[in-house]
Amino acid sequence: MVGGMFLYCQSLRRFEQSGGWIKALLEEAENERMHLMTFIELAKPQWYERALVFAVQGVFFNAYFLTYLASPKVAHRITGYLEEEAVRSYTEFLKDLDNGSFENVPAPAIAIDYWRLPAESTLRDVVEVIRADEAHHR
Repeated sequence: MVGGMFLYCQSLRRFEQSGGWIKALLEEAENERMHLMTFIELAKPQWYERALVFAVQGVFFNAYFLTYLASPKVAHRITGYLEEEAVRSYTEFLKDLDNGSFENVPAPAIAIDYWRLPAESTLRDVVEVIRADEAHHR
């Protein structure tokens, strides 16, 4: 979102095309939002957990914005590292699902609709498509 917003404003100031980067970055932001919305649907967080997400989002957005202003290349590199770590985390989560540490519950409707999964999909199926998203964006 930060990168898309930055490039959008830059494109307007310079009267230049972005080469499709604005759309790509905003699509990535929407994809990441759907990851969060899916897990919120699964976890049913309490008000204080939602407040924590709000606070972390505020701090991260502003810090990342300042980083992007200083060096878009560094900001994208940071994102790549975060995405790589997400792939590792989701791989570990899949192992935990397979060994029974977590219940492989039915996939939430929001995930089935967004990723066009079969109606009988499970949490494992959702984690696999999310991990694939993260691998693609790293």
